[in-house]
Amino acid sequence: MTAMSRLIVIIPALNAAASLADTFASLEPAIACGLVSGWVLADGGSHDATVKLARARGFDVVKSLPGRGVQLAAGADRALAGAGEEDWLLFLHADTRLEPGWARAVKDFIAHEGAQMAGYFRFALDDASAPARRLERFVAWRCAAFGLPYGDQGLLIPARFYAALGGYRLMRLFEDVDIARRIGKRRLKPIPARAITSAARFREEGYLKRSAANLLLLTRYFLGADPEKLARAYHPRRGGGAALASHASADKKDEMR
Repeated sequence: MTAMSRLIVIIPALNAAASLADTFASLEPAIACGLVSGWVLADGGSHDATVKLARARGFDVVKSLPGRGVQLAAGADRALAGAGEEDWLLFLHADTRLEPGWARAVKDFIAHEGAQMAGYFRFALDDASAPARRLERFVAWRCAAFGLPYGDQGLLIPARFYAALGGYRLMRLFEDVDIARRIGKRRLKPIPARAITSAARFREEGYLKRSAANLLLLTRYFLGADPEKLARAYHPRRGGGAALASHASADKKDEMR
């Protein structure tokens, strides 16, 4: 890593106050070692203490329409506005915490990988059950075989490479798969540290049922189904299609207000 290389962390959030304290705490080592140059939280309209917590930790808060791809794009736009030539971006979900030692692993990755390489963390769940371990092994296989990490594994990418790719697209679902496919398997490598994500949804719905539903949605996406329709199936109680279409045609300055 050159002396100029620093990290800007970008977190999309929506009513995530319950999980943010642990996520923020896991990021503290990056401050201590001088790795981080900025923090951006892209809020999708939270009604809880999400924004207050982020601002108290020194985050630059960007207001966005809801939708993870939309929020990631808005957060990245803000980060790129202040990024240096050699800076890297780290995208992380609001319910994901990085295990101790991650900052050193990221420093080593940046130091040894090229300007057109991206990294992702090992997927882990905050659940010690056998179904959780099986799912973790499946995700590791999927990443190794197809180069398809999901967003809950984070994404570490040079700022200039991200911009050259066109960044995250305004999608409410599979924005992570979309950008992983544009990066390409050969330019994606695992980072030797875990990203630990909440298993609440799997415990609530059942590991087999939730995993099967996710796989079905992914298959439909690869077969050409509209991601907006898939998002409505994934979040049956949420709308947002009209808002997303409006956002896509909005002026960039208006998006950031």
